[in-house]
Amino acid sequence: MNVKCLIIDDEQLARDLLREYIEQVPELAIVGEAERGREAVERIDAEKPDLIFLDVQMPGMNGFDVLEEIEHDPFVIFTTAYDQYAIKAFEKNAVDYLLKPIDQERFKLAVRRALERLKLEQNPVGELLRSLKTENKTNFDTHIFVQKSEKLINLPVDEIMFLEASGDYTILTTKTDQFVSSSGIGKLEEMLNPEVFIRVHRSTIININYLKEIERHFNGGMMVKMSNGKSFPVSRTYARVIRKKVV
Repeated sequence: MNVKCLIIDDEQLARDLLREYIEQVPELAIVGEAERGREAVERIDAEKPDLIFLDVQMPGMNGFDVLEEIEHDPFVIFTTAYDQYAIKAFEKNAVDYLLKPIDQERFKLAVRRALERLKLEQNPVGELLRSLKTENKTNFDTHIFVQKSEKLINLPVDEIMFLEASGDYTILTTKTDQFVSSSGIGKLEEMLNPEVFIRVHRSTIININYLKEIERHFNGGMMVKMSNGKSFPVSRTYARVIRKKVV
């Protein structure tokens, strides 16, 4: 496996250390570096790395801003000197969160996690099994039970506007409320009708009935805008599903 990596950090010493660690992993190949957020966005969309090592605090645009701007959809390992961003990082479906100074053994663990997730995504057998499972299922859930405080709410599936991965959990958003499910987004996807609920990103599923518009960008990327104003990038992996809906 040849995994393309991009290092994003405004500190030269931090970039040098990451480069040293990465060069000791045969599966990883560095395609470039970036010092600033805007530069990072341009390099990610141009180089299309499989994995990025992303600092949180950078001048002008922080790491989370970078993820909001990019069209390409790489796996992310955050690298930072601050631990207060960890929850937000995993809400962005990060592979891992490394605190500086980065220990090499901890770095190796994060990379192993990234490689495992990449293998799962690229596994054609797994993709085939998932597609067969979807094709063979004709009856999809119309209601699911979600927890709210101490109650279990009977939620009609057609009221869900979109679902967002948050670590091992999933956030379900309706017009009037949000719910947190302990089920992963992949498990919930199997329960939903794929003609209505479309995956647009590794961490996002939308209800097409609440899709207001699709924005096409000059570089071939797309954004979907929901009826409540929320926008999501469409990753290359799932863009073909959206294009099938275009007449």
